[in-house]
Amino acid sequence: MKVVICGAGQVGFGIAERLAAEQNDVSIIDTSPRLIQAITDTLDVRGFVGHGSHPDVLARAGLEAADMLIAVTLHDEVNMVACQVGHALFDVPTKIARVRAQSYLQGHWRDLFSRDHLPIDVVISPEIEVGEMVLRRLSLPGAIDTVNFADGQVVAVGVVCLDECPVLDTPLRQLTELFPDLRAVVVAVNRKGRVFVPRSSDALVAGDIAYFIAHSDHVTRTLSIFGHDELPAQRIVIGGGGNIGLYVARELERRNPKARTKIIEDNAARAEAIAQELGRTVVLHGSALDRAILEEAAVGDADTMIAVTNDDRVNILSCLLSKELGAQRMLSLLNDPNYPGFARGLGIDAYVNPRQITVSKVLQHVRKGRIRGVHSLLDGAGEMIEAEALETSPLVGKPLRSLDLFDGMRIGAVVRAGKVMLPRGDTVVQAGDRVVLFALQDKVKRVEQLFRVSLEFF
Repeated sequence: MKVVICGAGQVGFGIAERLAAEQNDVSIIDTSPRLIQAITDTLDVRGFVGHGSHPDVLARAGLEAADMLIAVTLHDEVNMVACQVGHALFDVPTKIARVRAQSYLQGHWRDLFSRDHLPIDVVISPEIEVGEMVLRRLSLPGAIDTVNFADGQVVAVGVVCLDECPVLDTPLRQLTELFPDLRAVVVAVNRKGRVFVPRSSDALVAGDIAYFIAHSDHVTRTLSIFGHDELPAQRIVIGGGGNIGLYVARELERRNPKARTKIIEDNAARAEAIAQELGRTVVLHGSALDRAILEEAAVGDADTMIAVTNDDRVNILSCLLSKELGAQRMLSLLNDPNYPGFARGLGIDAYVNPRQITVSKVLQHVRKGRIRGVHSLLDGAGEMIEAEALETSPLVGKPLRSLDLFDGMRIGAVVRAGKVMLPRGDTVVQAGDRVVLFALQDKVKRVEQLFRVSLEFF
């Protein structure tokens, strides 16, 4: 596949890194010679210095022969115009744009991105995606990662196995025997940085991060089995009143009337603006690094401190200060891929990475076959995938135990006509079923082949 990416920042770099590693033909455009030099020195991609929406620059990058244009510069208007130019002058089949300003995304302006106006096939809003991730973490505080599949019927969850985890040193096959009605499957384990798909004879050890796929009604119980009985957060302090902080606060007011939320915002004008927009949320003007402001926000009584400023270091330090003051849990926004391991070592419970979330959304549309959803894990070590099984798929029509499924993937759920089924040896996948699975990164191409339209690909 030939792809042109506009924007060589962290998100553009992350997308280019993944696509180039999968042997795609990638060109990347940015106005910064420094960023283009850095990305071409690091990755097997072609770099072009110039404005991402200018036709001559797009032509030099080879857009006339491209299968996809991905516009993820820092400026919404550049991204939108790049897609318009790609459609009008180069007839690019698929156009993806990152749009951050919420005004563009309001429901009554929905026709803006139609083919007759701004022909953008996929609009990605990192703030909304990150905000939804934060809200899921608040509802499942024992999880370090969550993502919904199959219209919310299936949830993939990451959980840390602490020393007191009740199922340590127990072969996974025994979990089925101990909890026969539990609708959850462990599909991946991260053990000291090594990610693998466990066998039924494997056991979890303290310090593992286990990823399971479960029916949405069984997630809380599964977390409890892993030793996490934390209640959903009701007393919440948000450090940072930007688009993400405002979205989370607004949605908490709408979805959870019992939540008591406070926002700390450093910019006086912004603090006043969001205070007028919100109803029950208390808005404090000050720095999330100011101990006096944190005490005024009663962070010591908070269930969760959420740090979502634009500065990773401020987020980390405000979480640590909040923990010292007595906050029960910390959730930090981290853009720099080098920080998560460092932050977890300092005791920050969970983090969200906008780059990883945006890359996951892009990959959903890059993946071949009938791929409905993708979530990249552990900085690209593997992917949670939801795909539709077609009549020609080798998965269809045979019991799973008789299929020669390769190592490095594990099916976690099969959804048929709205009913969620756990995969067993005698499970037979039918055409039209939605399959939710985990695959290591080097096995993703083979997973794509399982869901291709024709047998000629196998």
